[in-house]
Amino acid sequence: MTRFLLLIFAGMTPALCDPASVITSVRAARDAAPSADPEAPFWKGISGIWIENDPMGKPVAGHRSEVRSRWTDNYIYFLFVCPYRELYLKPDPQTAADTNRLWEWDVAEVFVGHDFENIHRYKEFQVSPQGEWIDLDIDSRKLNAEENLKWNSGFEVKARIDPARKVWYGEMKIPLASIDPRPSKPGNKLRINFYRAQGKPPGRIYMSWRPTRSKSFHVPEAFGTLVLGE
Repeated sequence: MTRFLLLIFAGMTPALCDPASVITSVRAARDAAPSADPEAPFWKGISGIWIENDPMGKPVAGHRSEVRSRWTDNYIYFLFVCPYRELYLKPDPQTAADTNRLWEWDVAEVFVGHDFENIHRYKEFQVSPQGEWIDLDIDSRKLNAEENLKWNSGFEVKARIDPARKVWYGEMKIPLASIDPRPSKPGNKLRINFYRAQGKPPGRIYMSWRPTRSKSFHVPEAFGTLVLGE
């Protein structure tokens, strides 16, 4: 049995060998409009992962955030549940188009790619508590925000703030074809990491699901794995 398990793990990436580095996206029978509501039928009872540390792996108190995922043949969904102490929001938000430099305000982020060989190429998606958004086509070896911004995935977002509970919720509905050229099927794997940027400088908080050990989020070597579940 031990030899059998060693043979299995020998063919797996480090992220897949570590259960803490894997998130399973739960298959849904049909698509749904984003609700940003963890109690909605689409999301109720779905478990996910937690963003609870800074990029260096140190715990961040009071901001432990949940991420859930679902998928269909055409879309992959992410729901963020983000506690906060104080919001740092862009004045005069607009949600009809990309908001450049949205990462300078409160956001939840997904970095995701299908290529396990050319790991420096991936997509970046962000949503703010006000429903602003941005999507970018990334090559981490030559980051250029103006060029990256020209790409458009066609994704949808929904966000809402619960000031009584001091939690904001953000949901993304992303066309799978914008991320992965393969036909969607159970067992497909994607490379992924989740992040939050929260609060006003100089006390701004940065959080990462898988630690990057860097001030930058753009460390593809640190990504975990998403598996499309049955």
